[in-house]
Amino acid sequence: MEYRDAVFIVTEEESCPIYNVGEEFEIRDGILTVESEKPVCLLMVNELLRSVTGAKSLERRFTQQGMQRTNLECGGCTGLIRLEFKKEKAFSTLQMNLLKVAEQRAKMQYVEQFFDLLRGMDLFEPLDDIDLRDLALMLKVKKYGSHKILVEEGEPGTHLFIIFSGTVIVTKDDQEVIAEMGPGEIFGEMSLLSGEKAYPSVHSKTAVKVATLNTKDFKHVLKKFPILQIFFYRVLVNRAQENSMRSGKISSGMSGDLLDINSVELFQMINSGGKSGKVEFSFPDGPATILFHEGEIVFCQYGKIDGKEAIFSILAKQQGTFTYSASLSPEDKELPVLGGFMGLVMEGLRRIDEENEEEE
Repeated sequence: MEYRDAVFIVTEEESCPIYNVGEEFEIRDGILTVESEKPVCLLMVNELLRSVTGAKSLERRFTQQGMQRTNLECGGCTGLIRLEFKKEKAFSTLQMNLLKVAEQRAKMQYVEQFFDLLRGMDLFEPLDDIDLRDLALMLKVKKYGSHKILVEEGEPGTHLFIIFSGTVIVTKDDQEVIAEMGPGEIFGEMSLLSGEKAYPSVHSKTAVKVATLNTKDFKHVLKKFPILQIFFYRVLVNRAQENSMRSGKISSGMSGDLLDINSVELFQMINSGGKSGKVEFSFPDGPATILFHEGEIVFCQYGKIDGKEAIFSILAKQQGTFTYSASLSPEDKELPVLGGFMGLVMEGLRRIDEENEEEE
């Protein structure tokens, strides 16, 4: 057996706890090198070295049409990374090796210029330095002059914004100023989380520098770092409480339309208030019922579907009406909780995102 020299690049990543898209692994004389700050996954190392064992291995797996992709599934781990093989001549010259080093150094300098600000934010406090640097590499820094529109009310949300410097103002109906935000604060996340159009507008009061994270990378971050879901879940709850159904506190007998308040906001209000009661929905394709006991979901029925799957289906609905009543029978109060509320909501939103991506 012999090891062939090779360079692999991560082109896709799904729930891998260590590696990210764009990272490279280089094999020279049977030795695999990875970034010095990263922990090494021995499962991946063994699989990668096995893939290039033997002179005929690369010929068979990687040279058709010059380049192919291969899937490496690390046994015993839930993660999956897809690697693209590059022929050894891709970095065989001194000039190309120097270019590679220069690119890596430029990436780190790019991150370090705002790393301390990110490190001090409550949002990123749960992440260690290595994970935070990985996340920072996904950010794109943009500059805006004063009096520029960053987010326009009624438009689809496309980015999460993190303010590095300057001040922005949040306006309602393009006139009423309802808030000011400065360095270390974020906006735009609500539209990405809920799928609703942006509300309200955000303008730059002064010249500002912001970091942005697009929708795809935002979803990737939530999936790769589940701890951040807790932060955004709290943001959703606070928003629901502030909106208070846009007319007051939720009370028995209250009804509404999902065009005015979506099911996620409705459920969060019931959960955050520790309410017990029943929500009955009327959808174009039939009714649905969901029961809450002290804020937790204990029963859900939607047509022939029940349990968690029924909850996920209701969360995806955009049209329909609902009625909330505080009545709950003693038998219903004895029903077991279907699952952690936050986990159910996040799983439902994740499924909606995946279905939308498939449709696109």
